Amino acid sequence: MDTDVVVAAMRSPRGASAAILRAARQGRVTLLASMPLALEYEAVCSRAEHRLAAGLSDREVKVFLTAVVALAEPVTTHFLWRPQLRDPGDEMVLEAAINGRADALVTFNARDFGSVPAQFGVEILLPREAMGRIKS
Repeated sequence: MDTDVVVAAMRSPRGASAAILRAARQGRVTLLASMPLALEYEAVCSRAEHRLAAGLSDREVKVFLTAVVALAEPVTTHFLWRPQLRDPGDEMVLEAAINGRADALVTFNARDFGSVPAQFGVEILLPREAMGRIKS
């Protein structure tokens, strides 16, 4: 999951992004995260703008992030595939997906990834598309 999806799950507990986390908690989908990606989740979700929009305290954000990371299967980055993308900030998301042998990378920014993930057998999905696949 791209960081934007984790932020959306935190800010909107009823949306598709949060539904993906619930599906992971139920064992219906496997999340993947590398250490750099987990640190990115923490850095972005802890920003005041996201914390306040979610109506969460600092402690509640930490509890949320701990749960997200606990749900994820750890990915060791064996190969760095950089540079592949226009935005260097997206490289760690792509690397976690590739090194974790993900079927899909869930993001709101599909355009930022272009066709690169397909070269590695990774499909790009919006959260609502991912939930459609999970429900099937």
